[in-house]
Amino acid sequence: MRVVLQRVSHASVTIDNERVGKINQGYLLLVGIKDGDTKDDIDYLVRKISNLRIFADEDGKTNLSLQSINGEILSVSQFTLYADTKKGNRPSFTKAGKPDFASDMYDQFNQALRDAGNHVETGRFGADMQVDLQNDGPFTIIFDTENK
Repeated sequence: MRVVLQRVSHASVTIDNERVGKINQGYLLLVGIKDGDTKDDIDYLVRKISNLRIFADEDGKTNLSLQSINGEILSVSQFTLYADTKKGNRPSFTKAGKPDFASDMYDQFNQALRDAGNHVETGRFGADMQVDLQNDGPFTIIFDTENK
């Protein structure tokens, strides 16, 4: 699994002019899944994301977690995180998970984030989505379970 985490002041996702997810301060997660990802990968990412300390404390140091600030998560599926651009100019997405598998893993990932005590909003798997965000920092971190 690959997750691009962006610390945001606010974020939302819209599908066909309908806002389907919206958060205030927290994380925007762009989530890519490949065949072979496991529940262990989900557990690892949920633990890292839930406990990551990248919000400022009263001294201005990045020392607070999402839960410490009552932050929220907007999770958006993004198979393009597994784009292969080695050959030619048109990316290949053959490394991305098959849709049925990836959709199920995405749902499990979001539920595990909720079970860990996080408020989670989502986009819709496989939909054409417009994501609006205000990156705070900017602060962006990439998680890849192949490198855990």
